[in-house]
Amino acid sequence: MARPRKPRRICAYPDIMGFRPFGDYADVVDLTLDEYEVMRLMDTLSYSQEECAKQMDVARSTVAAIYESARLKTADAIINGKSLVIHGGDVELCRSSSTCCRRCGQKACVDCEHGTSPQCKINVTR
Repeated sequence: MARPRKPRRICAYPDIMGFRPFGDYADVVDLTLDEYEVMRLMDTLSYSQEECAKQMDVARSTVAAIYESARLKTADAIINGKSLVIHGGDVELCRSSSTCCRRCGQKACVDCEHGTSPQCKINVTR
């Protein structure tokens, strides 16, 4: 019997839950919330796989597999003109995911590795 999946920790749900190409599109690509979170952390906040794994409370090898899946799905949607929908996955929100940095307004999850906004490195009041 397989071991149960451990929920992946995310800091917030995306503000935008999908994208679609101009004109007609036939197919839809489903991107899970944990795949979105890995791309957000690694591609927009420049986290390493190790930092991302610590933030999401999973193994580094799990982050690598999630990132590979997310990258392939995103490329498929862009190159083949498919709609991209973000939903699902076995995730849990951090308890303090709505806390924002006073200086720059960026969200910073105080339950995760950083209690600061990645943009300005200012501590968020807990």
